[in-house]
Amino acid sequence: MKTSYALSLLSAALLLTACGGEGDKTQARGPDPKLPAQQSSLLPSMKIAEPAPWGDQKPKVPEGYSVTAIATDLAIPRQTLVLPNGDILIAEGRGGSAAKLKPKDVIASLIKAEGNTKVKGGNRLTLLRDADGDGTYELKTVFADNLNAPYGLAFANNKLYVANQDALVSFDYADGQTKASGPPSKVTDLPAQINHHWTKSLAVSADGSQLYVGIGSNSNVTERGMEVEIDRAMVWQIDAATGAHKPYATGLRNPTALTIQPDTGQLWTVVNERDELGPDLVPDYLTSVREGAFYGWPYSYWGQNVDPRAQPQNPAKVAAAIKPDYSLGSHVAALGVDFSIPQMGDRFADGVFVGEHGSWNRDNPVGYKVIFVPFSNGKPSGEPIDFATGFRGDDGKTRGRPVGVTVDPKGALIIADDLANTVWRVTRNQ
Repeated sequence: MKTSYALSLLSAALLLTACGGEGDKTQARGPDPKLPAQQSSLLPSMKIAEPAPWGDQKPKVPEGYSVTAIATDLAIPRQTLVLPNGDILIAEGRGGSAAKLKPKDVIASLIKAEGNTKVKGGNRLTLLRDADGDGTYELKTVFADNLNAPYGLAFANNKLYVANQDALVSFDYADGQTKASGPPSKVTDLPAQINHHWTKSLAVSADGSQLYVGIGSNSNVTERGMEVEIDRAMVWQIDAATGAHKPYATGLRNPTALTIQPDTGQLWTVVNERDELGPDLVPDYLTSVREGAFYGWPYSYWGQNVDPRAQPQNPAKVAAAIKPDYSLGSHVAALGVDFSIPQMGDRFADGVFVGEHGSWNRDNPVGYKVIFVPFSNGKPSGEPIDFATGFRGDDGKTRGRPVGVTVDPKGALIIADDLANTVWRVTRNQ
């Protein structure tokens, strides 16, 4: 495709965006969302996240809480991990190598790129340390480099596990260590062909014996064919000792973050659902991950709602598809999830925090914040609560985009911001 043609289409898309016309529809959230009818168009509505510096501003947090930037000038921070001694590890990088199939793919990539940082991905792990516990992380050092788009992080049995875009690897770790003692060991290869969705999320069972890796699809809805979707759109279960793996749950279009529920040991994920069915379809979601379950992609969504674009259709798979637990709203792009603890305060003691990176394909943007989903009796209950906002201001400028969220046992929420290349820490005021 000639550059001039792509630019002409981009100009048309921007004109459509400027014209608006969809209105700020209420997003369907919760365990039983009312889904609208499917829509189709030559181009989806697109809204660029216009980047702007934070300056002297910060994210807005609830009364009684404070937020501090504990690390800046990073190289695309994605996910974080709090180590047993309180040090924080940050995975930094950018991956993916998917070719554009159609003119609209070129346009979408240009639109999305405008809302992302121009910094080169670090392909590294950075370590932060607050030695005296005063909330200032005075040490910032590279723990390991020369990685391949690291994303998911986990720790167990004196090993640090890292999900690169092409392999799950591990480092031996001693308490207080500030630099890896050598190159990582490979646990197992991960699907890396094309890598349309390149992020590999990661969690580890409470006993450290099983690792779970979320692997996204290689397309929106099978437009590259089913052969390239083998071993994708699923969560793998991996034996930590041997690297042997098997599908744990399937039909999850892009499970971007995983976490283990305290007390029960249940695995949970947030999933980015499919595009181009309208601004209010399909809801991204939070769900428990049931072993052997099928969650619909590509044949259906939110249970048995058939997606006619997935060909050939598979009625048996549609009939087997189960509904997720909780709708987060369409196109919020949830990229982080972690369970809270009582130290986060009564209102936020029982539930999960979710980092919403923000939409690119809605006339009226959604996401661009961290929310809290309250739980009761081990399940989501009630409306989501805004916890950290202001990443996209009323002026239309985008100062940050949340990715990973990690609850520190000390009673703080760590937020990776991959637009401002900053890590934020939210704490209760004493």
